[in-house]
Amino acid sequence: MTTAAGLFQVPWSDYRSDLLDALLKTVSYTAVSFAGAALLGLVVALLRLSRVWPLRALAAVYTELFKNIPLLAIIFLTYFGLGSVDIRLDVFTAGCLSLIVFYSAYLSEIFRAAISGIHDGQTEAGEALGLGRLSVFGHVIFPQALRLALPGTNTMLVDLLKGTSLLVTISAAELMSEARLITSSTFRALEVYLVISAVYFALCYPLSQLLLAVERAIRAGKPLTPGRRRRLSTARALLAEAPAPAGTPSPKEATA
Repeated sequence: MTTAAGLFQVPWSDYRSDLLDALLKTVSYTAVSFAGAALLGLVVALLRLSRVWPLRALAAVYTELFKNIPLLAIIFLTYFGLGSVDIRLDVFTAGCLSLIVFYSAYLSEIFRAAISGIHDGQTEAGEALGLGRLSVFGHVIFPQALRLALPGTNTMLVDLLKGTSLLVTISAAELMSEARLITSSTFRALEVYLVISAVYFALCYPLSQLLLAVERAIRAGKPLTPGRRRRLSTARALLAEAPAPAGTPSPKEATA
């Protein structure tokens, strides 16, 4: 039976700087790819909801295409496939592009469902107030759709972080690539991959809990930005100072 002392024998201090670089690279892949996937996913979702049939069809083809191709195949096509036709991308660009096109397909469905879940009366109310189409979407539809899209979007972010591990196939210098290098030099595969798995858990679990806390705060109507907090405080102060309409009972009379 293997003891704990016999299991952990890799000189991790020798690989500390390399692991830190790999961790930063993983975070970079995640941040850039998620920002790109969210933006592209929103565009595709709006095209799916467009009144122009060719745009809807194009967006539908894009969504179904990349939803039904494995991420690993997309990575190979982006890095090796494009390279074979003289379109050569560096590892970071190819990795981010692969993650963007894959996860944007799923995010577009999440965003489309969230936007479709907003009642048409909200748009009509915004137009009745004299708002243009962009203003209605930005100030009325999008904030409400964001609340509906948060659970699925948060799940996709954590899944994307884990999905960066597949970039080991193109030696992307992220955590899993570094794990493969350490395994090659130490021949301690079980220990190395256990530690790397623990690192992924240490990244993903706090992130998922933070996103859950943000989701709960937004659902509760709490302002998350300093600007919104200031405006809310100002509105409450103005309401407190405003005189009560004639005939309105005072708080003491109302409780009597």
